[in-house]
Amino acid sequence: MKRRSNSLKFHHIWKRKLFAMLLCFSCFTILLLVESQYSPIQMLTFVSPPTIAKPKIACLFIARNRIPLDMVWDAFFRGDEENRFSIYVHSRPGFLLNKATTRSPYFLNRQINDSIQVDWGEASMIQAERILLQNALMHPLNERFIFLSDSCIPLYNFSYVYDYIMSTNTSFVDSFADTKEGRYNPKMGPVIPVDNWRKGSQWVVLTRKHVETIVQDDSVFPMFQWHCKPADASKEHNCIPDEHYVQTLLAQKGLEGEITRRSLTHSSWDLSSSKDPERRGWHPLTYKLADSSPMLIQSIKDIDNIYYETEYRREWCTSKGKPSKCFLFARKFTRPAALRLLNTSVLGISSEATSRA
Repeated sequence: MKRRSNSLKFHHIWKRKLFAMLLCFSCFTILLLVESQYSPIQMLTFVSPPTIAKPKIACLFIARNRIPLDMVWDAFFRGDEENRFSIYVHSRPGFLLNKATTRSPYFLNRQINDSIQVDWGEASMIQAERILLQNALMHPLNERFIFLSDSCIPLYNFSYVYDYIMSTNTSFVDSFADTKEGRYNPKMGPVIPVDNWRKGSQWVVLTRKHVETIVQDDSVFPMFQWHCKPADASKEHNCIPDEHYVQTLLAQKGLEGEITRRSLTHSSWDLSSSKDPERRGWHPLTYKLADSSPMLIQSIKDIDNIYYETEYRREWCTSKGKPSKCFLFARKFTRPAALRLLNTSVLGISSEATSRA
């Protein structure tokens, strides 16, 4: 009887242990199922989201050799902390931007390798522009493309410039009907009707779509190569390709409705009162050290409209649908003049970089 009682007791203990084991196994299984569902959420919580690359502005510098105002641009680019720009430089063939030719790390090795010899007043200038655009198109994040000269300075900090340009889906192209000067060559007529002949500043800001249009152009560009020769007052047709090509091409392609018809780069062409013979002629005024002052820059910044005499049109400048100042850049500044401005707060960029200049 005692042996039977012990046997029953052992049987009950074994059943309780088995039940406990099954219960633990069930709890463990449920825990695994819950963990498998929860862990992806947990991973998303603790792992930071991937960085989304922002559209870039491609800065396309047209230079003779080095960038004389590189330290001004160095301070400008240092204002961007989100990698929203890229730099391309067209200099004479064989010129290298290395530590001996630039003091800004932003310009090191930024020269393009397929540059050409450029002669003012010839189609080689717009050919150089097309080469720059071809190189910049290779970067998929480049969404805006700015032509800048080696004597150009920014008037505002990078964030202001970026927001201004990216706030609209249009290109900024100074473009107006050229009715007063005899630059149009009737021999262009079979390809470029006179009604599509436009004039304006070469310092444009282009959308990616319009850059692709320029790079793919195989009809308008040859007309400029064949019929635009060096400017000479004795000739009947002084074409000046860089003041006509982009404007005329966009008109030819029916894309003028996609542009804001003004430049963002200021140049002073009102030279009639200048006493210096070197300041009159085919080129805009060069600002020297004596000219460079906060008052000069402020007077350029204050411009809020542009009048186009040949079209009897006044272009009131806007940004984000509101009245705004017209210009983000200005030229032509000598190096001493630009560095003098950098040491003031008028440009809105840090002057720390000038300590290395």
